[in-house]
Amino acid sequence: MSHAVIGASSASKALAHSNIALAKYWGKRDLARNLPDVPSLSMTLAALCTVTSVRFDPEASADHFVLNGSAQLPSASAKVYALLDRVRQRAGIEQRAVVESSNDFPTASGLASSASGFAALALAATAAAGLQLTSAELSELARSASVSAGRSIHGGFVALEAGAESAEVLEVGPLAKELVMVVAVTDPGPKAVGSTSAMQLTQQSSPYYSSFREHAPAAYREVRAALLASDLERLGAAMEHSTLLMHACMLAAQPPLLYWSGATVSALRCVQELRRAGTIAFFTIDAGPHVKVLTRASDSPRVSAALQSVPGVQRLIVSGVGGPARQLEAP
Repeated sequence: MSHAVIGASSASKALAHSNIALAKYWGKRDLARNLPDVPSLSMTLAALCTVTSVRFDPEASADHFVLNGSAQLPSASAKVYALLDRVRQRAGIEQRAVVESSNDFPTASGLASSASGFAALALAATAAAGLQLTSAELSELARSASVSAGRSIHGGFVALEAGAESAEVLEVGPLAKELVMVVAVTDPGPKAVGSTSAMQLTQQSSPYYSSFREHAPAAYREVRAALLASDLERLGAAMEHSTLLMHACMLAAQPPLLYWSGATVSALRCVQELRRAGTIAFFTIDAGPHVKVLTRASDSPRVSAALQSVPGVQRLIVSGVGGPARQLEAP
């Protein structure tokens, strides 16, 4: 790793994709260091992305963050500014920064916008500061702000072990690279309880969190083995098991964390009916009301048509496997 001293003003722009965990992470092993309590494995989604620009300005007296065209209050920007502080410390600079970020999908609603957002921020901020970091170092930096962001630095299928500082790319076969995720968006608005707060509440109050922590590693190993074996039915069954393990412990929190809507349940039933009729389709749900369906590219039109007919499904996003975070032409 090396770095250069930035000039009077330096800027960079980066793009990163969201990722959806096939084996779920939920809970912190070390809250201060933001380390995951259980292992996870994700698929990077080509169709969901964040573009972020960072400009270090010697004339600025404070950091400034604009998200989707709206200036954000400092209280809503703490993690952004903390990541910038890490970059400044590493680069040996003091300039404040102007950050502008936009998502092409619903923000803070359970579609992992924090994953793509902080991955794009990590890449754009380090480049603007004159730093040249390895993928592992970028993953560690992004993970320090949002655990799932450590996975969005990479493309394809990505694993993050329990307590790990950075994520790793999995080398998968050609069948896995042709998988498609059909995202049924049921409510594009922001969720009532953010993931970080929800995780803390679950760990502190759910009698089932200890069971989730005990069983999540086995679910992760099964997802990983099925993916590497290109066994889609085994992968889908393991993915659904991991999903329901996570939501079961969330439901038992006090107060309960119920992100599902009526449309969520209807979409789950739709997926089960598709499978009974012979279509390869499996669901996963994050901390939000949306249902993501893993299927083969050849089956995605049938899956999409079925989900589109579910009452409460507002739009569909069909995505193949996405690539790693990358720099764009500077603004």
